[in-house]
Amino acid sequence: MTENAWTRWPSREALGRSGATRPRRMLVWAVRLLLLAVLLWGVFSQRHVGRWEALAAAAAILLAGLVSWTFFRTTYEHRLVPSLALMGVLLGIAVAAEATGFTGPALVIWCGCGVSALERLPLGAAVPSASVALASYSAFTNDVWLTTAATVAGMALAGYVLRLDAEARGSAQRLLAQERAARAAEAESAALAERARIAREIHDVLAHSLSAQLVHLEAARLLIENGADRERILDRVVAARGMARDGLAETRQALSALRGELTPLEDFLAELVSTADGAEVTVTGERRPLPAEASQAVRRVAQEALTNVRKHAQGAKVTVRLDYSEREVTLNVRDSGGEAGELNGSGGGYGLLGMRERAELLGGSLDAGPDEEGFVVTLKVPV
Repeated sequence: MTENAWTRWPSREALGRSGATRPRRMLVWAVRLLLLAVLLWGVFSQRHVGRWEALAAAAAILLAGLVSWTFFRTTYEHRLVPSLALMGVLLGIAVAAEATGFTGPALVIWCGCGVSALERLPLGAAVPSASVALASYSAFTNDVWLTTAATVAGMALAGYVLRLDAEARGSAQRLLAQERAARAAEAESAALAERARIAREIHDVLAHSLSAQLVHLEAARLLIENGADRERILDRVVAARGMARDGLAETRQALSALRGELTPLEDFLAELVSTADGAEVTVTGERRPLPAEASQAVRRVAQEALTNVRKHAQGAKVTVRLDYSEREVTLNVRDSGGEAGELNGSGGGYGLLGMRERAELLGGSLDAGPDEEGFVVTLKVPV
C-alpha cells in the first residue's frame, strides 16, 4: 500500500548527512554560522538596549540554536510531536524577540522555521507550520507588500527545493546501498559456486580413483579366497597402488585445472586410452580451447566410462570419439561388449548419475545405455 504523501516523512538518508560531499557540508555550516552572526549582530547593534538586555537576548539566541539542533535530531528520528513542540518553542522565541524590540532576529527565526518545516517535516505538518512562520514574518516586516510577498514565496520555494534535493540525495544513498548489497550477495554466490565446483571436482576425482582401486583390491581378495598364486595377487595389489598414485596425480591435476592450468583435452584423452587395452580415440571437428567446466566434464565422463568398461566388460574394444561442432562438444564412449569383470557388482552405481548432474548444470546432457553390441555413453556440452 502506498504511503500518503502528506504523512510521509523525508527519509533518514535525506535528513542525515550521509552521502553529502565535503563542500556541501562546509556550505551548510557556513550558512548556519552566518545566520548565527546575523542574529547576534541584530542583538548587539540595538543602541537602545542595555548590556544586560543584550546578554539576555544573546542567551535566547543560543537557546534557539540548541532548540534548532534538537529539532534536527527529532525530525531525523521521525518523531512528530516533539518536532512540532520544538517548532513551537522557536516560534515563541521569535515572538518574544519581536515583543522586546529585536525585530531583526525575530524575522530571521521566522524565515528559518518556515524553510526548515518545509524541508524536514511531513507535508501535512510542514505546510501549517511554515504558513504560521511566514505569516508572522509578513505581519511584522517593514518591507512593502510586494517585497514581502516575494520574500515569503522565495522562502517557501527554497524550503520545498531543499526538500526535493534531500529526497533525491536520500534516494541515491538507498540505491547505492542496494547496489552494494547486491554486489556482496553476488560475490557470496560466486564464492559458494566456486566452493561447490571445487567440491565436485575433488569428489569426482576421488570417486574415480577409489573405484578403480576397489576393482583391484576386490580382485586381490577374490584371488586370495580362491587360493591363487602369489604373483597374481601381487599384480592386483601393485595395480591398486598404481591407481592410488594416479588418483593423487589426478587430484593435483584437478587443482591445477581449477587454477586454469588445463592440459589440452585431446592429449588427456590420448593418455587416458593408452592405459586401456583395445581402446582408441578419434577427434573430429575444429579443435579449440573449451571453458574449464566443459573441459572437466568431458575428462570426468571419459574416466568414468572407461572405469565402467574395466568393471563390466573386460576385454571389450573401446572407441572414444570427441566431436567439436559449432555450438557444442560431444564425447562418445562405446564398447563392443565383453565378459563381466570380477567386480561387476562393486561400487555404488553413482558415477554416471554424478556425471549426468554435472552435464545438466552446464546445460548439456548425458545418455548412457546398451546398444546392439555393448554399452554407449554420450555426453553433449554446449560451448
